[in-house]
Amino acid sequence: MSDVLILGVETSCDDTSAAVLSGERELLGHVIAAQDMHGEYGGVVPELASRAQLKLIDRVVAQALAQSGKRLSDIDAFAVTAGPGLIGSLLVGLNWTKAAAFALDKPVIGVHHMEAHLFAAALEEESAEPPFVALLVSGGHTLLLHAKRWGRYRLLGQTRDDAAGEAFDKVARLLGLGYPGGPVIERAARDGDPERHRFTVPMVRPGQSEDGDDYYDMSFSGLKTAVLMRVRELEAQGVLENETAHLSAAFQLAAVEQLTEKTLRAVTATRCERVILGGGVARNKALAESVRKRLGANVRVFVPSPRLATDNAAMVARAAAFRLANGERCGLDLNARADLPMPGVVL
Repeated sequence: MSDVLILGVETSCDDTSAAVLSGERELLGHVIAAQDMHGEYGGVVPELASRAQLKLIDRVVAQALAQSGKRLSDIDAFAVTAGPGLIGSLLVGLNWTKAAAFALDKPVIGVHHMEAHLFAAALEEESAEPPFVALLVSGGHTLLLHAKRWGRYRLLGQTRDDAAGEAFDKVARLLGLGYPGGPVIERAARDGDPERHRFTVPMVRPGQSEDGDDYYDMSFSGLKTAVLMRVRELEAQGVLENETAHLSAAFQLAAVEQLTEKTLRAVTATRCERVILGGGVARNKALAESVRKRLGANVRVFVPSPRLATDNAAMVARAAAFRLANGERCGLDLNARADLPMPGVVL
């Protein structure tokens, strides 16, 4: 695999990204084009996102190739996110990639977006490999997995309602902080006292056992509602603006404590000495610090750099490198699925 060049394409949400990967870890070119039009709507507008990606994708791929010093004809295989995600956005990247692969008679690999997040840390840390426990936290998904080897994952727990990133976005909107919610809440929380408006940590209570279906699962809907009720109380008192930082800190603490406790339980049960954090919420420094503190020095926690934690094509290419090395190829009938099941998952 050391000489194989893979062009990865990622368009599962609003970002448009392309990357050129040599082998498993040598990233030759990587471009991410973000969209700033969605802030005024408080979230991604699917139609606007896919229309913008149609305009961007040729330029983004060309820039990634220019960075790498390679031509399109030099590429040995093409990789693209096939799901899950926004169907219109997925189709932009998928159809571009299939057309390129067909024109050059090269193989194409469809990649699951969340499996790609598992590989993000491995691009920077060679030892970020199975066996490990993975906490994948993004705007659309929150998953807790045990990976004994690449391509074989046991699903331990997941959110029962809102994803972690979605909860951050909704709470940020309640507090009038803007979008995306994760970074703005984290910034506001630095100036806040989390004890001033302490919220109950969801899905964590005494007496839970590993046999219970709530032992690893997570929930953010009730926490979001608790914030809403407190916001209404403070609005009625005319003091909400003065409490925004404290509310941000209290919400972040409850969310982080839930994610940390669930990860600790998984590590204890599996006896893994490695933990992978992935997805956009993995950029939250309070989360990484909390997980590291609770797990202690005997467990190594891998957190990808901010550029690789969010949606990006480098991780897509890395996941495809694994699939390609195992002889996998996709036909040109490959299609996008907004609800694509993650491959290799067992309950």
